[in-house]
Amino acid sequence: MPALACCVDAAVAPPGYALAWDGSLPAPASPVSLISGAPPPPSAAVDCSHWSPSHSSSLYKVDGWGAPYFAVNQSGNISVRPHGRATLPHQEIDLLKIVKKVSDPKSIGGLGLQLPLVVRLPDVLKNRLESLQSAFEFATQSQGYDAHYQGVYPVKCNQDRFVVEDVVRFGSPFRFGLEAGSKPELLLAMSCLCKGSPEALLVCNGFKDAEYISLALLSRKLALNTVIVLEQEEELDLVIDISKKLCVRPVIGVRAKLRTKHSGHFGSTSGEKGKFGLNTFQILRVVKKLEEAGMLDCFQLLHFHIGSQIPTTALLADGVSEAAQIYCELVRLGANMQVIDIGGGLGIDYDGSKSADSDISVAYSLEEYASAVVQSIRYVCDRRNVKHPVLCSESGRAIVSHHSILIFEAVSASVPAAPAMSPLGLQYFVEALTEDARADYANLTAAAMRGEFETCLFYAEQLKQRCVEQFKDGSLGIEQLAAVDGLCDLVAKEIGSSDPVRTYHVNLSVFTSIPDFWGIGQLFPIVPIHRLDERPGVRGVLSDLTCDSDGKIDKFIGGDSSLPLHELEGKGGGGVCGGGRYCLGMFLGGAYEEALGGVHNLFGGPSVVRVSQSDGPHSFAVTRATPGPSCGDVLRVMQHEPELMFETLKHRAEEHCCGQDHGSGGSSGGETDDDDHGMVATNNHNNNNINNNSALARCLAQSFHNMPYLAATSSCSLTAINNGGGFYYCNEDDYNAVVESATTGEDEQWSYCCA
Repeated sequence: MPALACCVDAAVAPPGYALAWDGSLPAPASPVSLISGAPPPPSAAVDCSHWSPSHSSSLYKVDGWGAPYFAVNQSGNISVRPHGRATLPHQEIDLLKIVKKVSDPKSIGGLGLQLPLVVRLPDVLKNRLESLQSAFEFATQSQGYDAHYQGVYPVKCNQDRFVVEDVVRFGSPFRFGLEAGSKPELLLAMSCLCKGSPEALLVCNGFKDAEYISLALLSRKLALNTVIVLEQEEELDLVIDISKKLCVRPVIGVRAKLRTKHSGHFGSTSGEKGKFGLNTFQILRVVKKLEEAGMLDCFQLLHFHIGSQIPTTALLADGVSEAAQIYCELVRLGANMQVIDIGGGLGIDYDGSKSADSDISVAYSLEEYASAVVQSIRYVCDRRNVKHPVLCSESGRAIVSHHSILIFEAVSASVPAAPAMSPLGLQYFVEALTEDARADYANLTAAAMRGEFETCLFYAEQLKQRCVEQFKDGSLGIEQLAAVDGLCDLVAKEIGSSDPVRTYHVNLSVFTSIPDFWGIGQLFPIVPIHRLDERPGVRGVLSDLTCDSDGKIDKFIGGDSSLPLHELEGKGGGGVCGGGRYCLGMFLGGAYEEALGGVHNLFGGPSVVRVSQSDGPHSFAVTRATPGPSCGDVLRVMQHEPELMFETLKHRAEEHCCGQDHGSGGSSGGETDDDDHGMVATNNHNNNNINNNSALARCLAQSFHNMPYLAATSSCSLTAINNGGGFYYCNEDDYNAVVESATTGEDEQWSYCCA
């Protein structure tokens, strides 16, 4: 008898036969095995003995999007190569060891921080800056370009203090500057550049009011190399008027609206219909106004932006050539032109495909990008006999994306399960069906006997719909409805058409930590950071902690709608990574995600650690660790007052608990002859009330101090952490000296103090 028919034909089922559709049945390999009743041949997919880390590297395309900073090591963990291609083998950092050190309890030498976690790698950031600079230096020298390159970092990509300070510090030797698009960004850029190169540019973009322009002009009094880039023609009148009042000679640039644009997702920000910039007619009027004001010498920079994620160097060269022609025309008109700012657009290969046809990939390297820019500008300027301008770019995404990794864990996974049923139970189920539903069941059985699998599916679905209607009418119980679900799941599984994708519930908020995925469909590489020496046995989608249906990740690089994952060990979590927890990393998310993330569902941000390469025992040192915001912190953001909330709850607890205890304990005056004994009992009862109330108050108070995300231990037993100051392992400038001079054990060496 065919295997499927055995499962659905109660009339011929042998005595005591249990209809078990609990997921224990082997998946059919072919229709032949179903018809013959023979067991399917063993699948090679269940043999994990031949799986290796290199297989995982290929499966998750780590060698594509991860090069040269990320790889899968021989332990099956993701490793970081902090210096890119120059990283020596002993300098590689095992990402799992970072997570373990950070999340382990303080009692065993960890930092006791909670996931989700952002790991920042300043060494990677430094290497990205140096690589970009080297690419342009090689291009200018090899092509005989007579000027230099000096970039700026747009702080909107990631305004974190340490990220911006790192950019200024690492970029100071080659005059790397900052770009600001708002007054707060301008203030932080001014402050940071006080420690940078005096030649570094401070480019002021964005819409501007009088206060913004005044602040930019004041920064020139502070000897900062500030350039006010006009986004609207009306801004020029303010610049001229305020500069005269402040007695400051401004440096002015304009943002040109080019005709060139690309058709990708990010191309809408460019072209003649773009949001920002001046067209050629408006640029000519700017020249005329400056000439009339005797300030044409202040006009020194031309800026443009084709759009983010420029897919090809051909499109890049087309736009740069158009801008170079405008630059040469401005020189001809008498402007004191010095700099071409090619804006952003240097793309990231998020999926490792190096494809020009994808919104999340680019078909060029850093070197090819720089070469195309230099060649296009040199060619136009040489033809027009114009001195080569200083080259500037605003490459934010390309600079900071790689240095930040978001780590989170899967706390549980949905495993499809259907009830087992005895022949008697199946007969009871069939008898409860309507005549039409019983006919569908009979047709299903007959189709199974004939091996007509598509017909089986048709009748199974039809039977299910009829049962749903019966349930809605109240003529079918919930047990029978569950039974038909199990029956249909079994049919689909035996035929091979069931959906094997599981839902992995992760300790994360997509809205807070990956807003670009939710908002614009931006894809990021997501990979398990360990167990990569094991074959992933299932496929899954990721569901976050929020109550919204959009809070899930069901699109992945490569066009897949699910991700290869491993079975969760134990009951979905507990312990450290590698011993129960299943940790995943989202990579290349260092730009925009932190800046755009909000407080959806009041989850707030993750904990953050800075990790530098070290020659110590772990190849790394945690130079700073900051716990994520507490429940109280995120409540304050939304104008709530945690202190008053606590007092309200404490008062309610005193009323409620005292009332309950009084009603359930104590005794009346006539129930004992021993007044002293009654008095002692009353005192003990009151003491218990006080202790219970104090414990409850402590638990409530602690809840305001804990992170909003899921914790492995009870929230009432967690130790409060100082969210205001953060923690650090040692001074970042001399941590190597600390490692070398340490004479204590490993756990003591990793001790931390309050910053």
